[in-house]
Amino acid sequence: MTARNTTVVADANAPAITQLLAEFVATHPSKGWSDAVEAQAHRTFANWAGCAVGPSTHETIEAALGAVKELAPSAQASVLGRSDRVDMANAALLNGISSHTFDFDDTHLKTIIHPAGPVASAILALGEHLGSTGRQLIDALVIGVEVSCRVGNAVYPNHYDRGWHITGSTGMLGSAAACSRLLGLNAKQTQMALGIAASQPVGLREQFGTMTKPFHPGGAAKVGLMSALMAKHGYTASPRALEAPRGLMQVFSDKTDWKEITENLGTSWEIELNTYKPFACGIVIHPAIDACAQLRAQGIQAEDVERIELRVHPLVLELTGKKTPKDGLEGKFSVYHGCAVGLIFGQAGEGEYADEIVNRPDVVALRAKVNATTDTSISEASVDVKAFLKNGKEVHLFVKNAIGSLENPMSDANLEQKFSNLVEPIIGKEKTRQLIAAVWKVGQAPDLKHILNLCTPE
Repeated sequence: MTARNTTVVADANAPAITQLLAEFVATHPSKGWSDAVEAQAHRTFANWAGCAVGPSTHETIEAALGAVKELAPSAQASVLGRSDRVDMANAALLNGISSHTFDFDDTHLKTIIHPAGPVASAILALGEHLGSTGRQLIDALVIGVEVSCRVGNAVYPNHYDRGWHITGSTGMLGSAAACSRLLGLNAKQTQMALGIAASQPVGLREQFGTMTKPFHPGGAAKVGLMSALMAKHGYTASPRALEAPRGLMQVFSDKTDWKEITENLGTSWEIELNTYKPFACGIVIHPAIDACAQLRAQGIQAEDVERIELRVHPLVLELTGKKTPKDGLEGKFSVYHGCAVGLIFGQAGEGEYADEIVNRPDVVALRAKVNATTDTSISEASVDVKAFLKNGKEVHLFVKNAIGSLENPMSDANLEQKFSNLVEPIIGKEKTRQLIAAVWKVGQAPDLKHILNLCTPE
């Protein structure tokens, strides 16, 4: 009998990806990029911080923190939005979970990776422990995002289509790279850190709509931090853990476009392709919400509607086809609920995904009037909407690029308002104002103490 792994086609001549990325992480100069990249790094950190603080009292965090406390952790690092302190690995876990709980975080649209969750959660915890500067934090953030997104580019969409949650399954490489950079590891040590992390991909799409979905960026953050610490202490791994025929990338995808990693590494930056959500749900729903909010702005009300017909890319229904969500977590993966709240409220923030809103009679009734059909000619970033009204009128909208996309981005003012909406209920209005000012200038901070203190409620 022939072993199956001897018959699986694999590229035995792949470039030395693990080594190449390790050398990039260890040697790229501090702030070795344009002012535009630097600005986007601060936008990414600001958005992540708001998304991490906002859900800090959510039942998802309460449950995860309860489990961590069973381990009697040492008080090394902060849990954002709370007075609790835990060991830095579990701080990375908890802050990563929190940052994704509302599904409101940054999105690299080319791969649907939410890159800051694993990376920022890991480096803030480690940086607090090390006494790192803001400059070191931003350097590590840019480099970590680059690693996770380039690996994502190389395997997307095939890897995602297999059922992996790509944020977690590439995020541990980003957090390992970022933590290696923050620790000042050399190229060989960083290569080992990436190799250790490569054996620990996190995240299945089956978990979407449950508490375990936000575990994926949190788990990836913890894995990456621990991998870097293990490498620091001499732990070893395969030097070809990413690219080898039985290495991570060829095992979890039948597409491995090495050029996506090797070309222009260190001169073009994936963080420039990062986007920020105006709506607290799966990114593929955003065009439909945008369209329904536009219908509302035209004066159309829920009671006017006979039915709403959507034409969407097949991925929209695969990811967000829950017709009758039972709670807020499921509502975040329902294009039907998104349309209903977009028309009724003109928005889809976290409040519109409260359990009581998901089950409110007028929302349920309007949701039932929304129909969706798939059309491969429609981009996953777009939607075609027809609203049929009870007076016989038909209103047609085509949204090519929703607000929050690269083509129609959120402004800094939009991000500040989103940040305030998330954070004020946790730390109050004045501390929120101070925190916004601090995160915009984190790259200039002599340490992270001021930001962390502001993230702690009175």
